Amino acid sequence: MPQFKNVDLDADIIIIGAGPAGLTAAQYAARANLNVLVLEQMAPGGQALNIDLLENYPGIAKGKPGMDFCDDLHRQAREFGASFLTEQAASLKKADDVFSVSLASGKTLKALALILATGAKHRTLDIPGEAEFFGRGVSYCGTCDGPFFKNKKIFVVGGGDSACDEAQYLARLTDRVILIHRRDRFRAQKALAERVLRNPHIEVRFNTVMNEIKGGQKVSSVVLEKTSGECKGTGEIYEEETDAVFIFSGMAPQTSLAPDVKKDGTGYIIVNQEMAASVPGLFAAGDVRSGAFRQVITAAGDGAAAAHFAAAYIDGIRGEAYT
Repeated sequence: MPQFKNVDLDADIIIIGAGPAGLTAAQYAARANLNVLVLEQMAPGGQALNIDLLENYPGIAKGKPGMDFCDDLHRQAREFGASFLTEQAASLKKADDVFSVSLASGKTLKALALILATGAKHRTLDIPGEAEFFGRGVSYCGTCDGPFFKNKKIFVVGGGDSACDEAQYLARLTDRVILIHRRDRFRAQKALAERVLRNPHIEVRFNTVMNEIKGGQKVSSVVLEKTSGECKGTGEIYEEETDAVFIFSGMAPQTSLAPDVKKDGTGYIIVNQEMAASVPGLFAAGDVRSGAFRQVITAAGDGAAAAHFAAAYIDGIRGEAYT
């Protein structure tokens, strides 16, 4: 185990989160001959596990399933020497240049630098029936739950890249996909949006919001409102039968571990070009940081940069400790 000022460390760098940002950071930090420990409470891969086909990652011309891509990243990081621990980080603090990460299990781990790659989670619509029918017709992951609704009628809510990508996946399982978006145009990349609009199995309804999800043992109908570009509560309201609702209405950053770092107005961690946050030695990468273009390739780039500059930070404080 590494030491610092007579303190036994569990790692030089602890990386919290094992999505593309965290896995790339682990690979680069381990290649820099640092002792690296990655904490992840779920399977390595993060949101990228849900990508049906990763088709816009440079160098993978024919595309690759998200799960296979994540397996490759995980294997690379381990082969370079990174260690992984399936645990939930509960809190962290810093004292005398050493970070302490308290785990939900009660154990405490120490390191000289931290990389937060905790990502973001799906935002909810906060409408009646959404929470009640989660797992019974309401889902936030098409590739996870779509096969349960093969040849069924499916509503998709959202207008960004995720909504369009998942709607196309679901349209391979059924010819009754209805994609609703509250605005009069998609926010998704043009190529994705056009593909959805051309898909004969997807019906697109703009200026439409979902007000309620109804059912008994499972989802049976939704209450919709046609807003015609006006505010919610002013348009035609109608109820329509459905078998499932897939929601992709944006993401919320997972920053509860770092209450003291500077964040932007929407809660994302503010970093500089070195991925360094306002607390020295704390770095943020991927969807959790402010200003990110939330794509797999940019998350990987963030992770590589965070690892590089975290290694430089560690060299600096170790040099100071022994001068």
